[in-house]
Amino acid sequence: MQTKRLSFTDCVMLIMGSMIGSGIFIVPAAMSRELNSPLMLLAAWAVTALLTVFAALSYGELAAMMPRAGGQYVYLREAYGKLFGFLYGWTLFTVIQTGTIAAVAVAFAKFSGVFFPSISDSNVLFSIGPLNIQTQQVLAIIIVWMLTFSNFRSVKSGALVQNIFTVTKIGAIAFMIIAGIWYISTHAAQQPNWSLPSGFSSVGFWGIFSVALVGSIFSADAWNNVTFTGSEIEKPERNLPLSLITGTLLVLSMYFFINVVYLKALPFEAIKTAQSDRVGTLLLQTVFGETGMYLMAALIMISTFGCINGLSLSGARVYYAMAQDGLFLPQAKKLNAQHSPKSALIMQAVWTSALTLSGSYGDLLDYVVFAVLLFYILTVAGVFILRKKQPDAVRPYKVWGYPVVPVVYILLALFICISLLIYKPDFTYPGLLIVLCGVPVYYAVKGFAKSK
Repeated sequence: MQTKRLSFTDCVMLIMGSMIGSGIFIVPAAMSRELNSPLMLLAAWAVTALLTVFAALSYGELAAMMPRAGGQYVYLREAYGKLFGFLYGWTLFTVIQTGTIAAVAVAFAKFSGVFFPSISDSNVLFSIGPLNIQTQQVLAIIIVWMLTFSNFRSVKSGALVQNIFTVTKIGAIAFMIIAGIWYISTHAAQQPNWSLPSGFSSVGFWGIFSVALVGSIFSADAWNNVTFTGSEIEKPERNLPLSLITGTLLVLSMYFFINVVYLKALPFEAIKTAQSDRVGTLLLQTVFGETGMYLMAALIMISTFGCINGLSLSGARVYYAMAQDGLFLPQAKKLNAQHSPKSALIMQAVWTSALTLSGSYGDLLDYVVFAVLLFYILTVAGVFILRKKQPDAVRPYKVWGYPVVPVVYILLALFICISLLIYKPDFTYPGLLIVLCGVPVYYAVKGFAKSK
């Protein structure tokens, strides 16, 4: 994959488009219930922004140093060896990327049902044994394959689709913020209780706070997907680190401000008890009445469509890179005439479709929270390891604030992981098990390769 066709703007749009899905319109409800404090809700989004930007600053050094297809997989392989690179790719394929695409596709189909009631999880088309095939699942799979085929053409074509939908959903969030500000200015604004909650200084409180961060962290996740396309980016030594910082800052600023609008336009209790946690829908219904429900459904459909495209485009590049190393099905390293990893895209779509039909992908995403954070920690720590292992490597960009920025990220992320072990063991240990299952698979793949 030598043709470099992604500009700085394309990279920023890919980052923002992959980050913005449906989470920002939903997770504030659960976070509000867990934190029970408007001040702590905003603090959670501020901490998420700090963590994400610090991670992006650290990834920037690795991205500029190794602008290759595969991104994070390559960084982990170079820092720790092929096993760790494989474990990341294994988890990405089995759950992280495909499971996220499946969940977002179902969210698209779910909100399509607002306009077309026949699209529903209760409208079963047919059954295969215990498996019920619903219209909602069918539409989700159609969208996955449609965007998979779209990405066959070229990375630039996929980026064009991404840019169009990213601009549209940035406009949608801006519209929500402006509509909320207009409502606040023309009605009696809410006066949230900004006092510190009880137990603020206890370790237990900060443990619960860390667990609540799961929602905001995953609403802001997928910012690293642009690194998967490293070999297809113009001037990657400049555009990769700069786009990582720019894209994450822009999205997280919007996320913070929309939460301020939620708190000023809606009673805090209403946010906590929003129907199906749809806080975004509640905001637009408050501003526009019943019409707001349809507006929100349209905005989420736009947002999720662009998110699916970004995740599909970038994820296949990791499996391509793994296949180049002999650690994935060999067909995945084949490119079509447009330099697109067509086979890897198909494999990704097949497994995503299976997860969509299984109905268990939501649980899988919960299980993998801990594992994803572990890979982020390992990758940021890789900055230190690679400075020791490869001191003479060309580094067009070095982490701003080194070593403080990566150390702060590692310590904060470790505290969140420990809190998850304590407070959410049912989700933490299965997530770790998914990763560890990749170890025997890795050695089986190596053994098979040697026997050929």
